[in-house]
Amino acid sequence: MNKQEFLTSSGLQVQTLEFWLEQRWLVPRKQATGGIGFSDIDIARARFILELKEDLGANDEGIDIILHLMDQLHGMRRALAQLRQDMQERPV
Repeated sequence: MNKQEFLTSSGLQVQTLEFWLEQRWLVPRKQATGGIGFSDIDIARARFILELKEDLGANDEGIDIILHLMDQLHGMRRALAQLRQDMQERPV
């Protein structure tokens, strides 16, 4: 989805989105046309950030840390899943 569709779906303001992109809290994929494209995962992440800010009162520094830890956790889960798959495919 394009930037305008993302803003509509996420409920974010343009300034907020620009700040989050600058902070690399959201990292949309680059499109062949030179623009950026957002996915459903980006919307989920934006809603998570909003929840951290509005419901839990996390400040920007806290969000940086939380997102970094979440990204590490997801990376480790992917690595574990790959290891599990490799172990299952490995001949005994």
